[in-house]
Amino acid sequence: MAEAYRRHDLLDVEPRAWAAVIAERADLAGVPHVAGWVADGRPVILRRSHPGEDTGLVPVGLPLPPRDGKRRIGLTLPPGAVRSRPPMRLAEARSACPPAWAATLEAVIALGERHGLAPRPFGSLLWQSLTGLPYLSEHSDLDLLWPIDDSVPPALLDGLAEIEAQAPMRLDGEILLPDGGGVNWRELSDAAPGDAVLVKHRDRLAQREAADILAGGAA
Repeated sequence: MAEAYRRHDLLDVEPRAWAAVIAERADLAGVPHVAGWVADGRPVILRRSHPGEDTGLVPVGLPLPPRDGKRRIGLTLPPGAVRSRPPMRLAEARSACPPAWAATLEAVIALGERHGLAPRPFGSLLWQSLTGLPYLSEHSDLDLLWPIDDSVPPALLDGLAEIEAQAPMRLDGEILLPDGGGVNWRELSDAAPGDAVLVKHRDRLAQREAADILAGGAA
């Protein structure tokens, strides 16, 4: 079912279903990479639903590399046409990162290990790792996802801030909560007692108290 997937999930698509959907999108004719995306072994990513979209379909997206317009392409697919792909861990993306990023990646991976967490890349590093296409530039952020099972270790947020202070790039990304929601790590770190922070789900946005999230409270 479409409801089984969460934001940032990677999905493989059945080739015939992909071809059928692309054939209905005249605006995608001739757009680089799109027609052969699935045949080339590349996944799509689950995105947030847009108002008016069929809730029985799975909303997916793919971004084009900057040299090809950096366009974000959104599609909807039948649930039977997609299947989950295991998420990529940051440690698996080492070979795609610029040499100047290497020390930062190792520091982030070590931070995760200290807290029993496995950070995942998204954004430019993820797509360059998955596709081999050039998404990263000298201005790219290092976008990270931090899936947690309970409370958010305060030392994790402090550690990210310390690493970013020494990094050649900006560290962006989300803490992924057990219910599938995502909250920006920096917003959570900067929140004062009693402040609310924005939590993104695949089908809605919500405000929650930062203290409740840090303590591992349910939504």
